[in-house]
Amino acid sequence: QVQLIESGGGLVEPGGSLRLSCVASGRTFNDYPMAWFRQAPGKEREYVAATFRGTFYTDSVKDRFTISRDNEKNTVYLQMNSLKPEDTADYYCAAQRLGRDYWGQGTQVTVSS
Repeated sequence: QVQLIESGGGLVEPGGSLRLSCVASGRTFNDYPMAWFRQAPGKEREYVAATFRGTFYTDSVKDRFTISRDNEKNTVYLQMNSLKPEDTADYYCAAQRLGRDYWGQGTQVTVSS
């Protein structure tokens, strides 16, 4: 059974940093796309960043967020710097493998003073 488990969320002041982690178990995702999405209260889930033969970001997080992966640990990270209140959301890890999509349960990030 595939599981994606996120961690690293929390409360941070504007301008602060957090690093999210997503550990995949049950299958290896080393050669498959992995991504981060987020969903703010009252809004639809949106794409944040992805890694697969390169790294890709939505415009609002470019130059602030960095996605990376450790294939030995089957883990993807999201380093978030210069956080803004509008980054407040539940952050979800996602992976795609052989035509199937997998999602984690999410980790909450709150940016507030």
